[in-house]
Amino acid sequence: MESLSLAASSLCTSRGGPMERHCYPGSVSLVGFSSPRLKTPSFPKSLKKRSFGLVRASAAVETKVAIIRIGTRGSPLALAQAHETRNKLMALHPELAQEGAIQIVIIKTTGDKILSQPLADIGGKGLFTKEIDEALINSQIDIAVHSMKDVPTYLPEKTILPCNLQREDVRDAFISLSAASLAELPAGSIVGTASLRRKSQILHRYPSLKVMENFRGNVQTRLRKLNERVVQATLLALAGLKRLSMTENVTNILSVDDMLPAVAQGAIGIACRSNDEKMVPFTTHSQASILNTFNCSGKLCYKLHFGFLNLVELRRIIAACLMAGH
Repeated sequence: MESLSLAASSLCTSRGGPMERHCYPGSVSLVGFSSPRLKTPSFPKSLKKRSFGLVRASAAVETKVAIIRIGTRGSPLALAQAHETRNKLMALHPELAQEGAIQIVIIKTTGDKILSQPLADIGGKGLFTKEIDEALINSQIDIAVHSMKDVPTYLPEKTILPCNLQREDVRDAFISLSAASLAELPAGSIVGTASLRRKSQILHRYPSLKVMENFRGNVQTRLRKLNERVVQATLLALAGLKRLSMTENVTNILSVDDMLPAVAQGAIGIACRSNDEKMVPFTTHSQASILNTFNCSGKLCYKLHFGFLNLVELRRIIAACLMAGH
């Protein structure tokens, strides 16, 4: 593999002046401040957004009063997950398919703002969910879409996680331009990862390797750094690469025995306010519910994973994986 595909998730991008927007027909429009971005190809059914602060996106160019406001981070992967949620809601509820019925609200989190330090040094869990949860509690959004591996063991008061998207592959992907696996990397090779979980397991199995701890950024940014030979390899969640349609970059898929995943890796949770009766038809278990599009075994795995964390009272456990049949 000579180079990596840096396909960005983009249906709509900001161009030109600070509030100019460019959208393809039927896409979700974004209003924000433009900034330098990679010249990379786009792929359907997801979004790329590079902006600052909190940005709103509507389900059509003409913004109307939304029935549901979905809160999410602004990374291509987070937007792909938010749009998957939006599309499932629209498919199940005809009233949500109307123009402007669903609004996507992009919220910049602490984890997005602080890129100069390893995640473990600035708080770990909750860095990518705190501001979104606050917006939910303050009724600035109606539901929040979270990567469950980023969710703290204990949910904020007044919030619940009634449903989740179908869980994706829990495994990590090894990506390199020079080796087929971690075992084949020459001594002294640098593996880029900001994950304490991955660092610990890499150095335990391959003490001759080095780890660049502050290897931060979204999927596209990390692949670009790998292309630029900043590191010789990196590990990414296979679930994210699948959701971004970027699995062509994968060199090797690591088994759970070779790299134990994060708790609830591959799962996407939908949070709402515990007292929000408006969201009940959309997030509770009924024939008209979004829950019917979800994998029940995935929801059970989530409950068992976090039940385990509550039992052992560990808020920052490094890795754990519940396997079907065990």
